Amino acid sequence: MPNTSQGWDRDFSRFESTVSNLFDDFFKDLNVARRTGGLNTRGNNASWVPHIDVHETEKDFVVNAELPGVGKEQVNVDVRENVLMISGESAQDPKFKDCKTHIQERRYGQFSRAISLPPYSRSDEITAKFEHGILEVTIPKGEAPGNRKVTVQ
Repeated sequence: MPNTSQGWDRDFSRFESTVSNLFDDFFKDLNVARRTGGLNTRGNNASWVPHIDVHETEKDFVVNAELPGVGKEQVNVDVRENVLMISGESAQDPKFKDCKTHIQERRYGQFSRAISLPPYSRSDEITAKFEHGILEVTIPKGEAPGNRKVTVQ
């Protein structure tokens, strides 16, 4: 009689490899899918990319975006084609608009960050909150893709 446990071990190993590749692709996309920032050629406005942290809990993915000096009303969070888009614009204080600036290290202008979502995330249940310059986006997990046996009728 053949040893069927070897077949299951091989199938489980393939499953583990597939799930591992999904996570690798997700985190690789964090860097690939983002828009890079730089000095905009129109005036002093600059485009910039917010720094983020991505955490995974048992039930969710949590993205924290650092947006210092930005108000809640200046932040947009959208999901388009399974990509989380964080965008908006920060403005320099108008009282310094006509001044001669000697040092400017703070970032102003449009910002944007795109993050690919795992295929099993529940994009319709995403929530966001903004507090103390940190945007926190919570992305609930759905069921992970897996192997299953199909019964032939």
